[in-house]
Amino acid sequence: MMLPGSLDEAVAALDAVPAAVPVAGGTDLMPAINSGRLRPEALVGLGRVKEMRGWRYLEDGRALLGAGLTLARIGQPDFGALVPALAAAARTAGPPHVRNAATLGGNVVSAAPTADTLPVLVALEAEVTVAGSAGRRDVPVSHLLTGLDPLGPGEVLVCLRVPLLHAPQVYLKAQARTGPSRSAASVAVVLDPARRGVRCAVGGVAPVPLRPLDAEAWVASVIDWDGGRRIAREALAAFGDYVAAACVPEPAGAPRSEALAAERLRRTIAVLARRGLGRALA
Repeated sequence: MMLPGSLDEAVAALDAVPAAVPVAGGTDLMPAINSGRLRPEALVGLGRVKEMRGWRYLEDGRALLGAGLTLARIGQPDFGALVPALAAAARTAGPPHVRNAATLGGNVVSAAPTADTLPVLVALEAEVTVAGSAGRRDVPVSHLLTGLDPLGPGEVLVCLRVPLLHAPQVYLKAQARTGPSRSAASVAVVLDPARRGVRCAVGGVAPVPLRPLDAEAWVASVIDWDGGRRIAREALAAFGDYVAAACVPEPAGAPRSEALAAERLRRTIAVLARRGLGRALA
């Protein structure tokens, strides 16, 4: 394993050995190697790269988060005061020994459908910085996850930028039966009072988190932003149904078992979205 001490050294190592794989926490990578599903030519350890550690405020009202931040660190109270939904998601991401090793950048690069931090990052419209031999570039996290602007050969994710909205935000998930750290579905709800907007992302139901944009626009239009962010109970329930229908459409012509499973998933998402928005507005 190569252990570069700086970002430039890490990029040079990846450029010198194109088949090398970068590794930070290794919570996704090492099980793949141990099971034989992956046989990298070399590993480039990123634990010593200072540019990828820690977090700080930016003058543009955002926070810069190093890709090497562990989920355990993100889940701490001081970080929770900064980005509450991201901290809440990190605290649910598996047992302590996993959170102590797993990194935010690894969550993004691995892009598992059930990764807890991804719906929050999508709802926040986070941006990532990647570096390679050709230099650095900034990419919306949604573009990276959907493949519109993926990591290129030899590129490494350096940091993320998230807006500090100073407004309520909530992350909720429903547990799957396969284990306490696996979510069947999750929902992130973020308020943006300055723009009188609501952002929502649903995870665990598709390869990438889904943004129900029409539902967001509709519910933002029925919230009384000047009167304490009030919303009618009926509108709150309708929002949950709107989100669920947008993210899990009814399968046409599917067997009854699949139709019932889709209906259960829609009900789960509707409850999560309704409760998430209700808690944010409260």
